[in-house]
Amino acid sequence: MHHLISPPKSLISSNVFPSLSLLPPSNPNSNFPSFSSNSSKTLRNSIVNCRGIEVSVVNNHSYSLNSSSNGSNSKNVGVKDVDIATLGNLCVDIVLNVPQLPPKPLDEREAYMDALSSSPPDKQYWEAGGHCNTAIAAARLGLRCLAIGHVGNEIYGRFLLDVLHNEGVNFVEMVDDLESIRSATEAYKTLLCWVLVDPLQKHGFCSRADFTAEPAFSWITDLSRDVKLAIKQSKILVVNGYGFDELSPVFIVSALRYAVEAGTSVFFDPGPKGKSLSTGTPEEQMVFHELLKMSDVVLLTSDEAESLTGIANPISAGKELLKRGSRTKWVIIKMGSKGSLLITLSGTSYAPSYKVTVIDTVGCGDSFVAAVAFGFVHEMPMIHTLAIANAVGAATATGCGAGRNVATFTKTMELIKTGDLNENDKFWRDLFDKSMEIQDFSLLSKKVNEIDSELKCVPLEKIIPELTSKLELAKLFTKIFSSES
Repeated sequence: MHHLISPPKSLISSNVFPSLSLLPPSNPNSNFPSFSSNSSKTLRNSIVNCRGIEVSVVNNHSYSLNSSSNGSNSKNVGVKDVDIATLGNLCVDIVLNVPQLPPKPLDEREAYMDALSSSPPDKQYWEAGGHCNTAIAAARLGLRCLAIGHVGNEIYGRFLLDVLHNEGVNFVEMVDDLESIRSATEAYKTLLCWVLVDPLQKHGFCSRADFTAEPAFSWITDLSRDVKLAIKQSKILVVNGYGFDELSPVFIVSALRYAVEAGTSVFFDPGPKGKSLSTGTPEEQMVFHELLKMSDVVLLTSDEAESLTGIANPISAGKELLKRGSRTKWVIIKMGSKGSLLITLSGTSYAPSYKVTVIDTVGCGDSFVAAVAFGFVHEMPMIHTLAIANAVGAATATGCGAGRNVATFTKTMELIKTGDLNENDKFWRDLFDKSMEIQDFSLLSKKVNEIDSELKCVPLEKIIPELTSKLELAKLFTKIFSSES
């Protein structure tokens, strides 16, 4: 059931919408160990020793990473105690159920968003968004996570930090001296994203980043000491296309290059922004193509892969992206209900999706990335990684919205153990027939005896015990690690 609220007065007076309702409030319950914090003021002020990393709260809403290394030799430290760090793209989503999505003309969209902002909904309808989805999903899988970004010193920022803290995700502020940049102007406030859902469950997104040529936080120009240390201590740095809405291309490429120097693997998911970035300003194009070239793992939808390469076949498109890259190990193609592909120079793995009742696809791609990171960090076989990633993405699709509603550990395990794959023989056979140059093609299936012997078929029932034991062990380790901290 949707909860009704009063629409903004300007919308009432213009009679644009006869009604406006909110999606159901988030359910904060999850199977991840909780931390006792109901307010950002209750965040721990003591230093937490994370096996070589000291994590301390330097004010009411940020963590500071400290080590004995100074900035000049920090790259030489080899210990990486953080599994995954996300770069930027932290926002608060306000999810509204609307009769129709906002108009396309920019001036009309801005007026539309201003009308929404004039009467903000109750806090119960707010949700953590952007890269919070990836970080929360990763933490629930048992990965040690950092979210690198900027949030303002206002109610939205405090809300966002509370959510991350309660989910076991540490936060690293991008700015060394917050006091020097605190301001009442929009440029320093937490980024809000209005997530608008029409009766057909189509989504529209509005934020202030849509209405300016400059990134929302263009004033952040240099990598701070804490940001460098966070990148250096992380095994994976995740960058997505929406980061360009917040951060300058110069800042993003600095983070990329620092990660490469520090031996941190880079995951890049351009998302829907990829098309505009590939034809954007010269600076955007340069950084976008450097990300594609220098990232260890590139994740795209099949449509995005075709848009960037002009190649319709997803395996061939993935091979082309691998050839263009200089460090790229994996190209992963997300195909929704058809499953996913993991492509390397030597072969391709394909895993069908799981059968679920889809409620909302928001956050599915982000949580999928988190699960791929899990497989990457634990050096799992490619087909195992896809099986977990598909399960996490599907588990997120069964909920409403993202943030705290992304896949829970329990739901993910349930899907894996049930093993109800959405197998489409014609789809994968067409893929295989059109990609005969593939040196090795691995297929996850429940119908092993019905499949051609020329394919390397991996029985789902054979790997389920391996998947579940790996996930349970990681979860157990995280609980022990958290209690010792």
